[in-house]
Amino acid sequence: MTSPLTFLFRNRDFGLYFGAMFLVNIAVQIQAVTIGWQIYDLARETRSIKESAFLVGMVGLVQFLPLFALTLFAGSLADRISRRAIVLASLVVETACAAALVFVSLEEVPQFTHIFAIAALFGAARAFLSPASTALVPMLVPRRDMPQAISLKSLSWQGAVIIGPWIGGMLCALSTALSYGVTTALYGLGIAIALMMRANTTPERQPGSALAQIRDGLVYVWNNKIIFGAMSLDLFAVLLGGVTALLPAFAADVLQVGPSGFGLLRSGPALGAASMAIALTLWPMKRRAGARMFWAVAAFGLATLVFAVSRNMVLSIAALAALGAADMISVYVRQTLVQIVTPDHMRGRVSSVSGLFISGSNELGEFESGVAARLLGPVGAAIFGGIGTIIVTGLWAKWFPDLRRADRLDMAPPEMEVVRPHSVTAPAS
Repeated sequence: MTSPLTFLFRNRDFGLYFGAMFLVNIAVQIQAVTIGWQIYDLARETRSIKESAFLVGMVGLVQFLPLFALTLFAGSLADRISRRAIVLASLVVETACAAALVFVSLEEVPQFTHIFAIAALFGAARAFLSPASTALVPMLVPRRDMPQAISLKSLSWQGAVIIGPWIGGMLCALSTALSYGVTTALYGLGIAIALMMRANTTPERQPGSALAQIRDGLVYVWNNKIIFGAMSLDLFAVLLGGVTALLPAFAADVLQVGPSGFGLLRSGPALGAASMAIALTLWPMKRRAGARMFWAVAAFGLATLVFAVSRNMVLSIAALAALGAADMISVYVRQTLVQIVTPDHMRGRVSSVSGLFISGSNELGEFESGVAARLLGPVGAAIFGGIGTIIVTGLWAKWFPDLRRADRLDMAPPEMEVVRPHSVTAPAS
């Protein structure tokens, strides 16, 4: 396998994409940490711990609603016009959101409504960025380089999730306005790098209206039961088991480690995920992909339970790292199926459906955690989520036997325009 640096230099446009998105992803993580800590810190002055955690969860809801409304249309758009242009336009809006948060933080008493409104606009921008940036990758590298490009893309994201929360926690301890200012600068640098890309990123024009194309994308995902099962398993597992929105409460009131400790907790899942991504790059999954995915999701739920009952910072970070490593296996299987199996002219729409599932599990999952925290408290909410994830794993293993029996993750022959799920998985031996 080609070394990462050689690969990035050989594929110039992908190297630029890699660098731009790495900076952008760091900015996203710093911004997420800062918003979460700022809202929780402001709420604690006048509200209970349960109500404060609920308000942090509300950030996920206000970001998910525009994502839910726009993602499918955004996926159709990514199959009709330049994907690079969509990425750049989305990043400009995200930069404006970060700059607006700087001004909100400089208010004498920052208003929750202002933060939520900016978060909603940010969610709308992400709705367009996600499918376009995901569908862009296969246009920047030859087909034979796709597996390594997907691995490097995952490593880039996980690296950002390790570095970003730590930086965000440090900056939050100094000034939220400073933290948002650094975020704005990183977005700007990402845009500057992306502007240097020269590849043709406009897909071949497909017949039919936007609504017809959206319908085709939904039908494609629905008919590919292995892909649909993998997407929906990830959706419900992370929707229930995700603890991101609970971390400010754990950092401030359960573990009592403050904003710096909060940043470390946010980095915990990425430490495990990055380690697993490296392992999967060096030792690709060759057999029993479906079964391993189910075991990984079950381990995700178990690690969530360990985190819920832990009162030791080291054990908590270890549990979060295990949680992230387990989630990375699910991401690896799902992304490999979606990127390699899906024909290029449908990648934007299929990526938008995948992005909708991911957004549902992440942003909507934060809201679910906030609601559960208000009813059960932060610890009770985490326990509820861990148990729910394990139950979902058992149900999906029963309802999606083809996914459970999926064996190999092989590349589809380049001459095949459309590849059905049974074409990429040999029967389990």
